[in-house]
Amino acid sequence: MFGQRIYIPQVTKNLLIINIILYLATLVNENFMVATFALFYPTSPYFRIWQIVTHMFMHGGFWHLFFNMYALFIFGSVIEQVIGSRKFLIFYFVCGLGAAGLHLGVQALQAAPSMVPTLGASGAIYGVLIAYAMLFPDSKLTLIFPPVSLSAKVWVLIFIGIELVTGLLGTADGIAHFAHLGGMLLGFLLITYWKKRGTLFNRN
Repeated sequence: MFGQRIYIPQVTKNLLIINIILYLATLVNENFMVATFALFYPTSPYFRIWQIVTHMFMHGGFWHLFFNMYALFIFGSVIEQVIGSRKFLIFYFVCGLGAAGLHLGVQALQAAPSMVPTLGASGAIYGVLIAYAMLFPDSKLTLIFPPVSLSAKVWVLIFIGIELVTGLLGTADGIAHFAHLGGMLLGFLLITYWKKRGTLFNRN
């Protein structure tokens, strides 16, 4: 078993590479990378239309990148192998765009929308997590800390509750909670749609 290569599906692998490359570029010139590729509110002078997509490949620090990429590697690899690379790529971007849409929508409802840029793959990753919970609801998952084991469906419900409560309370923790919820919502809707059409496991 020694020397056995870890298999990472193509789309998951490419997403990991792109995220890592952009993180390294951010270390070289953070001001330029954030101003150009993070997502700013549309009324900001820094807003550019491509940021709706590029923000999901940007990260604010090593641990932000690490945990997102770890989840992508663990859960994204499984989902991609189950539904196919083409469908997984569509799914990932739909979740990321859904995250941006709900985040900007909530900001629009606020009296003074935040001009702080949003960045990170978390919205798409939360979509991947809910897809995993829908496909493998009884799979046991254990956190690193605390080492608690619960089924995937229970963990996802806990995550939804935490994100909803913290988002509504408006905690100033620098986390885009409604972006996470947006990614989960679009992930849930898309998996449900494919299931109803009977195309979820059609890899073409």
